[in-house]
Amino acid sequence: MIKTEKKIPSADDLERAGRLREVLEALYEVNKRVPVIVEGKKDALALKKLGLVGEIITLHSGKGLYDFCEDVAERFSKVIVLLDWDDKGENLFRSVSKNLSGHCEEFSVFRGIIKVICQKDIKDVEGIPRLLMRLEGNEYPR
Repeated sequence: MIKTEKKIPSADDLERAGRLREVLEALYEVNKRVPVIVEGKKDALALKKLGLVGEIITLHSGKGLYDFCEDVAERFSKVIVLLDWDDKGENLFRSVSKNLSGHCEEFSVFRGIIKVICQKDIKDVEGIPRLLMRLEGNEYPR
């Protein structure tokens, strides 16, 4: 049995967790009708772990970036681009956003807010569930 350690979170941590949960709840609602693009499988699994039930598309699916974006643009009128905010993720985000111009700007606020809330602790989507648990005073089982 995996044991989790309970720590008392600070007021700041609880406030950050609350803001993150609010953003994730809004993302959940929008994702019911608009797909989310993430970098890889671990990111997709993290969003599913957080409760998202809509379509999640992984960027690293074997296609080149241009072909990937062309395919997405043909299939969907709107998408949410939720790529990591490390250097590689920032570069990918700029490229994907440019190639999907007109399809993703409306929802770029999700990535921006999540990035600000998480920035000092994590730089990737896959780390969000663990960070949220830590902020709420629950250690994540390894």
